[in-house]
Amino acid sequence: MRGAREIGFTVISLTMSLIAVFIPLLFMTGLVGRMFREFALTLTIAVIVSAVVSLTLTPMMCAKLLQRQRVHTGNALTRGLNRAIDGAVDFYRRSLEWVLRHQAMMLTVTLLTLIATGCLYIVAPKGFLPQQDTSLITGVTEAGVEVSFEKMERLQSLAMDAIRKDEDVTGVVSVVGTSAVNATPNTGHLAITLKSRDERRLAVGEIIDRLKSEVAGLPGITLYFQPVQDIQISTRASRAQYQYTLVGTDATEVTFWSNQLLRRLRNAVVLSDVSSEAQEGGFRALIQVDREKAGRLGLSMQAVNDTLYDAFGQRQVSTIYDQANQYRVVLEAIPQYQRDPTSLAKIYVPSSTGAEVPLNAFAELKRTTAPLTISHEEQFPSVTLSFNIASGASLSDAVAAIASAERDLGMPGSVVGSYSGDAAEFANSLAGEPWLILAAVVTIYIVLGVLYESFIHPLTILSTLPSAGVGALLALMLCGLDLSVIALIGIILLMGLVKKNAIMMIDFALAAEREHGLSPQAAILQASLLRFRPIMMTTLAALFGALPLALGSGTGSELRFPLGITIIGGLLLSQLLTLYTTPVVYLLMERLKANITGRRSVAPDHDRSVASAEPIPAREAAE
Repeated sequence: MRGAREIGFTVISLTMSLIAVFIPLLFMTGLVGRMFREFALTLTIAVIVSAVVSLTLTPMMCAKLLQRQRVHTGNALTRGLNRAIDGAVDFYRRSLEWVLRHQAMMLTVTLLTLIATGCLYIVAPKGFLPQQDTSLITGVTEAGVEVSFEKMERLQSLAMDAIRKDEDVTGVVSVVGTSAVNATPNTGHLAITLKSRDERRLAVGEIIDRLKSEVAGLPGITLYFQPVQDIQISTRASRAQYQYTLVGTDATEVTFWSNQLLRRLRNAVVLSDVSSEAQEGGFRALIQVDREKAGRLGLSMQAVNDTLYDAFGQRQVSTIYDQANQYRVVLEAIPQYQRDPTSLAKIYVPSSTGAEVPLNAFAELKRTTAPLTISHEEQFPSVTLSFNIASGASLSDAVAAIASAERDLGMPGSVVGSYSGDAAEFANSLAGEPWLILAAVVTIYIVLGVLYESFIHPLTILSTLPSAGVGALLALMLCGLDLSVIALIGIILLMGLVKKNAIMMIDFALAAEREHGLSPQAAILQASLLRFRPIMMTTLAALFGALPLALGSGTGSELRFPLGITIIGGLLLSQLLTLYTTPVVYLLMERLKANITGRRSVAPDHDRSVASAEPIPAREAAE
């Protein structure tokens, strides 16, 4: 009962502060908001259930299961572990006493970690979602705008044969022709299946590089590859993963500046597979009808249109029924005439008198060029540029490169660029990340202020956060990972985990000052030494829980890597620093509180040194 009474308020403080971290996440919008909302709700419910169990079931089980300890020497392993733990506590005591004699230095370290957190956040490469290896690759083929369906089919067959020869490819599915995945007839689609991750040596990115080299020598066709992801946002078919769309009121102006920007971006080292979704230069046969001549010949424009559609369209003229099925009869010219514009000279149009008049008798055929597709964004002419990220670069680098290219070109304000799909979600999440973190910090401060009825000591608890941020960002950069949405989830979770060290120390120290009349310095030293073991225990438990996330492998495991890396890196550095910075910040806040309230601060009494301060029997027994 004594132990439950002593730790009860600490458990409540930890629970409420953890819930406070997730409150801002519940109100986020968009795809990122949905991801955070599920994460926040899951952890909030788990934390509440854990708190109830810790305050009810755990004390009961301790009363029933724990027996009075008998003094025994134990075996060699337990004696060795006990000596190691006692040695760690003794080293911590001596080092903490030294730190408390040099508080200015440790306060400087605390300030430097705060500055380093801001600097690292600015310079850290940022991305949206980690690239996964799901053993699936999407390929987009592109030929010249003048290519026919038969030639496109032959070119894509050559590409399929080259890809099938790769040792890590198990299957290829090909789609040619205008469809939902192919916007124009000169493009094709490939769905490539690889061996499972544990059956091959190379990652999907390295395999894509190899496939590019294998098909680079194919004449007349270009291939673009991108790995299939579990979380797919973009619904627009394109040659690369990310899209940037230029919109304006003048189609000619939009096309001109899109071509200028395309040439500039193809020289950017942080981008790859830069291409335009606009297909300019397609062949077009324009039939100009002399209406006066057609009228003299007894021809109407409706008859001309009907004749052309009968030949080159697909007009259903009848249906044949049998006992088990029905067959639609479609009228059209034979294929060999449909592929050659000169066959228009063989078209005859019926006149009102019943005579057959050749088309070239009253119409002129002109050959010109035209785009294969005309795209619009919110009813305005648009051109979409697609791109992938080069190896070693991040999405934030790509965004900066595009903005720099636009400034260098001097693009007019009448042409507006915007991202879509993954890149659009990244831009939205990047703009909201600082506000999200700030909202979490403010919410934590308010909740802790209510719990401790103090404006001062919530700041002591929040002083542990910068060290966790530095550790998480350094770990991501050392591992070559971006600050992605998954990494941000890990940082938000860290904000709840690292506060426990300060809460456990401060809760004990405040009670020691209030109930036993200890000076702030003596109280915080007692709190640090008696809470050292539970702090280490909970930290190690969190580290071991994060190891499977950082070390796991398998299909799609890349999505979990940033979460494990941020937790491990943040916990390691925060554990090292907060054991020393929290006592120093606590004493600073106690002096500040004394100055504000006008109460004389209890100065560090070296006669009643923290090193020689008597431990608190009740609390020591509870520990």
